Amino acid sequence: MLIYVTNHKLCKDNFFNRIDELAKGKPLAIVLREKDLNLEEYESLAIQIKRICYMNKVPLIINQNISIAKKLEIPTIHLSMSDLRTYKNQTHEFAKVGASVHSLLEAKEAEELGASYLIAGHIFPTDCKKGIPSRGLSFLKEVCDSVTIPVFAIGGITKDKVADVLLAGAKGVCIMSEAMTCLNPRELKKSFHYQMDK
Repeated sequence: MLIYVTNHKLCKDNFFNRIDELAKGKPLAIVLREKDLNLEEYESLAIQIKRICYMNKVPLIINQNISIAKKLEIPTIHLSMSDLRTYKNQTHEFAKVGASVHSLLEAKEAEELGASYLIAGHIFPTDCKKGIPSRGLSFLKEVCDSVTIPVFAIGGITKDKVADVLLAGAKGVCIMSEAMTCLNPRELKKSFHYQMDK
């Protein structure tokens, strides 16, 4: 299973066309990350991306911004651990709640707080986390073994690493850099799934 995570700063072509092409490839979902935008900018972007995802029948996941997810009636929210703790009394308003985890304790806590799935990372070295040591496959396996909800791996995941990630127990992978830069975004899922199906 493949989830795309957006980052408009990495995208060198038309961002909306790229999201449309990625969505046409039918990933499990698209996470609208965009941490550098203010609330108004994020909402404006979310309205347009929601339309693209709806047309392609691909779920959109709102990152962090609970108020916007509620306003736009988007049923899945993805939160940091600190926000999951802060907004634990509001998460019941969503069909699915994801959490980003960076330790075994966080993974267990997120499940106890009602998370539907986890994104664990970063697993391999990545330019997005320069200077921060990656946590590796042993960390991923520990997380997957410690919870009953699906775990998706993120961070430096390329096609040649997919098999190892799945062997560690992950349900799927999250791709940001390659999703934002690859030459043929519509075919990206196929190339990853070829490795998953081997």
